[in-house]
Amino acid sequence: MAGSRARARSLKAARLGPRDVLHVGSAGLRSRPVRVVLSALGIAIGIATMIAVVGISASSQAQLLRQLDALGTNMLVAKPGEGMFSGQQIKLPKDAVGMVGRIQGVEEAGGTGDLERSVRRSEKIPKGETGGLSVKAATEGLLGVLRGTMASGTWLNAANGRYPSVVLGHVAAERLGIDRPGRQVWIDDRYFTVVGILRPLPLAPEIERSALVGWEGAQRLLGFDGHPTAVYERSTDASVQEVQRLLAPTIDPRSPQNVAVGDPSSALKAKAATEGAFSTLLLGLGGIALLVGGVGVANTMIISVLERRHEIGLRRSLGATRGQIRVQFVTESLMLSGLGGLAGVALGAAATAVYAATGGLPWVVPPWAAAGGFAATLAIGTVAGLYPAVRASRQSPTLALAAA
Repeated sequence: MAGSRARARSLKAARLGPRDVLHVGSAGLRSRPVRVVLSALGIAIGIATMIAVVGISASSQAQLLRQLDALGTNMLVAKPGEGMFSGQQIKLPKDAVGMVGRIQGVEEAGGTGDLERSVRRSEKIPKGETGGLSVKAATEGLLGVLRGTMASGTWLNAANGRYPSVVLGHVAAERLGIDRPGRQVWIDDRYFTVVGILRPLPLAPEIERSALVGWEGAQRLLGFDGHPTAVYERSTDASVQEVQRLLAPTIDPRSPQNVAVGDPSSALKAKAATEGAFSTLLLGLGGIALLVGGVGVANTMIISVLERRHEIGLRRSLGATRGQIRVQFVTESLMLSGLGGLAGVALGAAATAVYAATGGLPWVVPPWAAAGGFAATLAIGTVAGLYPAVRASRQSPTLALAAA
């Protein structure tokens, strides 16, 4: 009798290796595939929503940063400011472009001058129907400062800038119905020949909506007084702040307050910095969907425990410990959530790819978003499986087998 008790005390529960844990944990998933798919779907939808929101936001931000890299953040624009007296008209000096070009650190400078003229497709169109377009005189160096490119034709130069020739901004060409050089538009009281059409200029939307005439031609043909209304300059990245400080005093040393200096790239920089701010709500909705998916996993696991009481009782009677039963059901919950998480990451990445391809954006899914989303599914799977696992481990082997 004493020997039997000693042998009983010396018995130890069998240990489950990682392979055994995976085998017993996946047994419930293999036996109920339809339920597994439906339970994992809630997790997948939540993760897919979160990944897609973050990915779309990151793709849009990457596009803006790419534009900033291509256009540069080292361009400044000087325009007439507001005078001390209401209604006072401020004019920049005629040689303002040349003065700015001599500032240390400035690489290129160009200017435009507003003309109180309208541009129309022909003289048949009423003078008041301007389509929101303007006519400007432009210096030869303006295109380089703006880092603009021609969609077709050529830019203004010393040869064509003296004659009735015009370069149209991207928007101006569309509104006038001009699709190639060689066509003519009506400016003031004569036709001007279109010699070129610009590509879009995100940093200078006012140029996109303009018809640009050569500086000399504008003076000779349109009565331009030679005073620029906007001076554009490009400086080295290291000297942007110093040039910004010197621009106004250089252009108008006696009254620098009459010169307003702006940074056209600030709007793009602000948009890039705030990109994704409106994604918070969608992320919250994704998180709610993820929690609902977690509740679905917990419900599935509880039902699984109720349905598998005979299996639990048999394993307990054969020597499985409560800890091993808990590990089995937590593993099953983790595998169920993990499958949903992997599917959600794939769906979210695919949705981001479709959006990026449709909008011509770079496809960006931050690694932290994918890793964080998958980690969240595992955490939810652990929490969702804890109660069913504890409940399963507390079942009496005798009662479980009797109930079966």
